[in-house]
Amino acid sequence: MKYRHIAFAAALIFGTAASIPAARAAGLRAVIELFTSQGCSSCPAADKLMGKLAGDPTLLTMSLPVDYWDYLGWKDTLALHAHSSRQRAYAEARGDRAVYTPQVVVNGVMHVLGSDRTAIEDAIAKTDSVAKPLVLPVAISVADGKIVVNVPDAKDARRHGEVWLCPISGKVPVTIGRGENRGRTLTYTNVVRNWVKLGEWNGKAETFTLPVTNLAGDHYSLKDIDHVVVLVQGGPDAKPGVMLGAATADLH
Repeated sequence: MKYRHIAFAAALIFGTAASIPAARAAGLRAVIELFTSQGCSSCPAADKLMGKLAGDPTLLTMSLPVDYWDYLGWKDTLALHAHSSRQRAYAEARGDRAVYTPQVVVNGVMHVLGSDRTAIEDAIAKTDSVAKPLVLPVAISVADGKIVVNVPDAKDARRHGEVWLCPISGKVPVTIGRGENRGRTLTYTNVVRNWVKLGEWNGKAETFTLPVTNLAGDHYSLKDIDHVVVLVQGGPDAKPGVMLGAATADLH
C-alpha cells in the first residue's frame, strides 16, 4: 500500500517516588505523536523510527494507533477510536484535511510524514522558533499508589490549557494475522492506552492527583503500563493546539 492519506500538507499553526528529573524537563525539545495502523504497509518504517527516537531523552514519543483502516481485513489490536478523533481534530485545528498514516504531529502544531526523520527534526526546529512550545516545567511523580502532577504558574501570555494523563506501554510486539502486513511481527513503542483528563489549567499553579489503580482499562491491565505521560495542551480536545508542557514518569 502506498502511504495512505486524505491530504498532506506540512501546516504550522498556533511503588517508590519517581519524578521526572528537572534537567530532562528543561531539556525537552518536542512531543512527537505518531498516528499509525497495523493495517498500513507504509507504517512499519515509521514504527521502527519511533523506536529509535524514543532513545532520545529530549523527545517525548507516543504511538497512537488508529482504527479507520480496520476495514482492510485486520482489526488493529491497539487502536483507539479516540486516536482517530484526535488526528481529525488536529486537522480541523490546522485548517487542512491532512489525515493519513503514518503521520507525526510535532508539539501539537505541525505534521509531517512519520517515517521521515529529517522532516521530523525540521518540524521540531520550526515549532520551537514559531510556536514556542513546552514553556511550562511540568512535574509528575508516582508514590504511595498515587500519581501527582504539578503545573506551575504561567510563564508567558498563554494562560489556558487542558491537562491530560496517558498510561503508556513501552514496547508491544504484535503478530499481524491478515491484511497488508500479514505474517509480520511488528513492535510498537510507547503506545498510548487511554486518555484521562485531569482538569483545566488557567495560568495559576495547580496540583492534580490520581490513584494508580484508576489507570487500568477494559483491554489492558496495570501490568501492561510501564510509564505515564502528562500533557498540558492549549485548546480544547476538539481543537487541540500547542503543547505547553509535558513530562513522564515510570509507573513501577
